[in-house]
Amino acid sequence: MGMVKNDWVGSVTGSAYCDAASAVTPPANKVIVAIYFIQENILSALVAEDPVMYANTAATAHEQDHASTNATDHGDGGLAISGAKFPAGSTIYGRWTSVTPAADADGGIIVYFGE
Repeated sequence: MGMVKNDWVGSVTGSAYCDAASAVTPPANKVIVAIYFIQENILSALVAEDPVMYANTAATAHEQDHASTNATDHGDGGLAISGAKFPAGSTIYGRWTSVTPAADADGGIIVYFGE
């Protein structure tokens, strides 16, 4: 996922909570930089700002054979997220433009926005 700096929390510009199967999007000129899972959840959609750089549900990130305009090899072996269960208490980091969790009235997710 994305590179986490020691002071990444200082870069957070807001957050949102969601326990419904609906898309969460950041404010204008912001991205989702972290997603915290209150309970285990399976994301039905995770849209990356750059799908070749950040794990997402739409495309394969960090796959050498990925057809892209990105001429730099950022690694190999990445897969698109599909059906992965993120455990309660876990946090993922990256740069996403949208996330849709599974509905979960007992938990949900907290998304953190940044620039």
